[in-house]
Amino acid sequence: MLWRTSAFGQKRKGWNVKSIQIFDGADNAVYDVFAADDEEFALIFPDGTDVAFIDDVYQNQPLDALNAAFTAIWKRRVLKREAMGIHGILFYECEHKKIYYPTRRDEQAVNPDGSKLR
Repeated sequence: MLWRTSAFGQKRKGWNVKSIQIFDGADNAVYDVFAADDEEFALIFPDGTDVAFIDDVYQNQPLDALNAAFTAIWKRRVLKREAMGIHGILFYECEHKKIYYPTRRDEQAVNPDGSKLR
């Protein structure tokens, strides 16, 4: 069985961890990173997406499942210097950024006129 060291310093048997960075619209936001297991990550980022907006997440997924997932995720803050990559970006209060991520995939970000950002 595969052993992995999670991004928050614990070894778990056969457990994959994905890092989610939170972008919050608050003036005092610190853009923390949190660890999610594959099932939790898939609830927030379905179908291969890696960008999500919290209002969309709650419109498209079961409330009980999301509440359970976020309860677990919020207990797993990862120090940025210890994160093993960023697998997803979750926006709070940043609806104005939706125009840049129409496919909800970071590498496909575009300007408002549709031209590529990268």
